[in-house]
Amino acid sequence: MRKIVVAGAGIGGLTAALALAHKGFAVALADKAGKLEETGAGIQLSPNATRVLCGLGLRERLAGAVVAPEGVIIKTRRNREIARLRLGAEAERRYGAPYWMIHRGDLQAALLDEVRAHPAITLALGTPVDGFAIHGERITLPALGALPGDGAVGLVGADGLWSRVRPEIGETAEPGFARRTAWRALVPSDAVAAEFRADAIHLWLGRGSHLVHYPVKGGRMINIVAIAADATQGSHHGANQGWSTAATADEVMGRFSGRSWHPQARDLLALPAQWLKWPLYDLAPLRQWGRGPVTLLGDAAHAMLPFLAQGAAMAIEDAAVLAQCIGAAPEDVAGAMRRYEQARRPRTTKVWRAARRNDAVYHLGWPASAVRDLVLRRMGSEGLLARYDWIYDWRAEI
Repeated sequence: MRKIVVAGAGIGGLTAALALAHKGFAVALADKAGKLEETGAGIQLSPNATRVLCGLGLRERLAGAVVAPEGVIIKTRRNREIARLRLGAEAERRYGAPYWMIHRGDLQAALLDEVRAHPAITLALGTPVDGFAIHGERITLPALGALPGDGAVGLVGADGLWSRVRPEIGETAEPGFARRTAWRALVPSDAVAAEFRADAIHLWLGRGSHLVHYPVKGGRMINIVAIAADATQGSHHGANQGWSTAATADEVMGRFSGRSWHPQARDLLALPAQWLKWPLYDLAPLRQWGRGPVTLLGDAAHAMLPFLAQGAAMAIEDAAVLAQCIGAAPEDVAGAMRRYEQARRPRTTKVWRAARRNDAVYHLGWPASAVRDLVLRRMGSEGLLARYDWIYDWRAEI
């Protein structure tokens, strides 16, 4: 079997390994971590992503871990409702695939189980891919040694924001700190107010900060994300150590003060015993994603801010398109990778820009926020959902 190496066993890398194996390739999946842990917090998977996961046969496996939200409730920091976006059965009818909320660790675990069960995939942990040599149509990777993948026909850099593959293709761009930090936590559902246990995404908008919370783990836990302006957290060194660091409740509460935020929001933020914080970075659109039989995928190619909930979805889409392109031209992997890049660059750039716009829109101060709220209210659920059709109705053959 023709072998392809995938560097990085995050959501994008795991999905790519499965999608490529479904197309008949042997896959060597390598990750620098010695053990894959259930890190992270909740993520939203819109129909453009769940359609791919269902196509890979994961719907039944994920059923016990996901929550399908009935909608998004958008409100001000003073707890005044602005608008509601209906999802649930209506979204599945409209797009032919569900909208899910899930803990990142649960999604990673399900993908990992599928990867480990697939006879065409070899997983090599504790194996960073930080060097390779191209020999015509083949690649050698010293890091993999004698493991399957040496002498591979392709390399996919799915190794995240601080990718080691990206500079190897001659791309010197560095992620930029967005001067915002996300504080994330999980609390048991029975600890929160009854209205917050509903199968819905609650989005509170405030000047310079916002709050999102929704159920995960089949409704047993509530995922809380508090995002605020923060000029102190970003550094290459700090971000490179991992996804997150521990944070105190005082850090969070100080940015969501009682002078500005409704008591219900503050009560929710007071619940977690432990917080983790992520400095937020994104990566401006790259000049190139690949060289020869090497390409990038997911955050390595187009890390974006989380204000559109599309980071994981774009990596999942990438995996589907990459496998589709290589599967259609298995004798010309480099050419297939260029076609994949040409297909993906315009869409991921458009989503990246839309996420940046939402950063501005979410965090408006008065009086601009009053205009925003009026526009959202007048659009109603149908108008709001129609704004996302171009994202959610995307399809690729699996």
